[in-house]
This record gives sequence, C-alpha cells and structure tokens, in this order.
Amino acid sequence: MVETANILEIVKEDILRILGETKKATSLKFIKSVVKVRGSFLSEAIENLQKKGLIKVRKNISLTKKGQVKAENILRKHLILENYFKKARNKKEADRIAHILEHYISEEVIRNIREISTLKKKGVSLTELKQQNGLITDIVLGIRLFERVVSMGIFPGERIEIIKEIPNGIIVGVGTKKIVLDKNIARKIKVLEYEKS
Repeated sequence: MVETANILEIVKEDILRILGETKKATSLKFIKSVVKVRGSFLSEAIENLQKKGLIKVRKNISLTKKGQVKAENILRKHLILENYFKKARNKKEADRIAHILEHYISEEVIRNIREISTLKKKGVSLTELKQQNGLITDIVLGIRLFERVVSMGIFPGERIEIIKEIPNGIIVGVGTKKIVLDKNIARKIKVLEYEKS
C-alpha cells in the first residue's frame, strides 16, 4: 500500500503538472476534477506547495517562477515517457502510463528511456534473457498489473538482474530490492542485454 507521505507527494506533483499544462491560473474546482483524492489531501498539498513558494493562491491557483521550473521538469518527464510508450500503445494508454511513472522514476531512468527509445531493438522477454543483467524496455501488461509491477520498483529504463530461477518464478534484483516474479509476469517484461559496470 502507498504511504500517506507518498500520496501527498504524488498529489503535489499532479497539481504542479496541471498548472504547468494549463499555463494559467486555474480554479480549485478544475484541479479537484482532475486530481481525484480526498479533499483533505488536496488541501494539505496546496498548503504545502504554497509554503514552499511553488504556487500562489488567490481567487485561482497559479505557479510562481520557482513552481514553473518544477512543473516544467514534471512535464518534461511526462512527455518523454508518453512519447516512448506511444510507439507500442495507444495515446490514452501511453498518457496513463506516463502519469503513473512520472512520480517514481529518477533522472537516470529518464536518460535510459531516452537512450533505449533510439534503439531499434525492442528487447526480449525477461524469461528469455541469455545473461544475468538487462535493461527493461517495456512491461506489456494491462494498466492495473503494470501499476502493481511499477510500485515494486520495476519499470522501463531500470536495470534488472536475474538472481535465480525457481519453479514458476524468477527472483530478480532491482536497485537494492530482491523480488520474486511469477513467470507469466516475467514473460511480459521486455529487456535488453546490459553490461554491468
């Protein structure tokens, strides 16, 4: 389950992204219609963004210069992700995936996604990887399972290591985590060979 602090961060980033996309002062009503969380989370997020000097709240809500920089960074990540996923999925799915991933990924992962988007290779299934290390190029799952896998720290642009195969599963390492994946899910994770340095 996602911790309350993480939900608050996601809500704050969503508010900044919305304000960055609209490029103008926006009503609280509009923000509520897009960011579908409890009113208390929304109020806390807006208060926190205001205290950090990222937004101004008057009749409507707008970005400060500092907030514009942060919003542009979130939008940049979103667009890189959306463009990457539009190659294999429809625009609506690509947009949804970008909304999920923009909250979780690092700048290193964004750089990796930019690099792999220039390659013609799509990768092979994780279960077919001939070596121990790979770079995830895609996760070909429906949105709900995709979200679940991402919440474990497995996402495109991330390095993955096969630690051990077990009956009906694979133990993988991603970052500092060890995760057991069902082979049916592992088959849906596409990877490129990656040389560990």
